[in-house]
Amino acid sequence: MDPVIPPDGPSGPGPSGPGPSGPLGPAYPATLDIERADHVANWRPLVHWLLVIPHEIVLYVLGIVSGVVAIVSWFIILFTGKLPEGLIGLQSLYIRYSNRVAAYAFFMREEYPPFTFETVAPDPGDDAGVRTDLAPETEGRNRLTTAFRFILVIPHYIVLAVLGIALLFVLIAAFFVVLFTGNWPEGLRRFAVGYLRWSTRVATYHLLLVDEYPPFSLE
Repeated sequence: MDPVIPPDGPSGPGPSGPGPSGPLGPAYPATLDIERADHVANWRPLVHWLLVIPHEIVLYVLGIVSGVVAIVSWFIILFTGKLPEGLIGLQSLYIRYSNRVAAYAFFMREEYPPFTFETVAPDPGDDAGVRTDLAPETEGRNRLTTAFRFILVIPHYIVLAVLGIALLFVLIAAFFVVLFTGNWPEGLRRFAVGYLRWSTRVATYHLLLVDEYPPFSLE
């Protein structure tokens, strides 16, 4: 999980898109990398849930804006087969912000996430150790899958809901381990990051940034 992927490309995978093919085939045009912290202060699990509240408020507002943008995007793609880059930027901002907040709330990183609202990917080192890379599609969008996008994504949300229950127990276990040792157990961390990575792909698909159906995978 160490390699850093270049910033977003404007029209899909390519030199600016996600990395090379992996065990699942060509890389999905939405990736997430959370840099592992060498050590997490033992007290952080006790307070991160409180410190993250201002970000949760901002995220709630961004979520409302994202929902409106998704509806507008749906109509634009159906009528034109294209998605304006301005709308892509707003949705990309929301996904990146959400991942930074989640990583901090899960006490995976000590750096407080920045209150930044840039619509392009930040430079490496400016992302609080949480790197979300997206390769949105602007031209030649699939009108058919767009029309039924809110139905097609349902199976993923069902699986994520079940995995979310498992994630709750993972976070509880990690809470006590980090509290006493200052380190996330690698197996638990891998599951939590995998859940966020899966959620990122689903959000990217659901918010109409890409047409490729996301894989059912934590990888």
